[in-house]
Amino acid sequence: MKLEQEKLITVLNRLKLKTIRDRLDSLLDDAARQEMSIREALHYFCEQEIRNKNQKRIQMGVGIAKFPFVRTLDQFDFAAQSSIDPGQIRDLSACRWVANGDALLLLGPPGVGKTHLAVALGREAICSGYTVFFISAAALLTQLVKSHQDGKLEEKITQFSKPKL
Repeated sequence: MKLEQEKLITVLNRLKLKTIRDRLDSLLDDAARQEMSIREALHYFCEQEIRNKNQKRIQMGVGIAKFPFVRTLDQFDFAAQSSIDPGQIRDLSACRWVANGDALLLLGPPGVGKTHLAVALGREAICSGYTVFFISAAALLTQLVKSHQDGKLEEKITQFSKPKL
């Protein structure tokens, strides 16, 4: 029995199925408790693996994006900002504009939620599989000026142009 388990762990490692490997006993217990067939259990195990990989991908994407804070669209108070159309924001959250390479400009006075919406839409883009990088206009200009002075402007522009959003 021990040898069989070691062989299984070796195969799971080779296939990079870390969630199944790490949770094997509890997944097997869940499958037995729910009286799953072998096909159902295999499907369940794969779903858990995919769910975990997606969560890690999103966490990594949020880290790379360098958001000043994490916000979601669910946290936005549309009632406090009657000039913002929730339907339009929901439409933007589908990220078709990112896929099309369109620009989005959020205008308004301080404190109306522009940064909150930008971060939330950026997070939606990450969930949709896009790479995102957040930087304020002031920080962008500062970095570009410094790069120009150092003779590395093209490198910096290339770096900023890599993320899809």
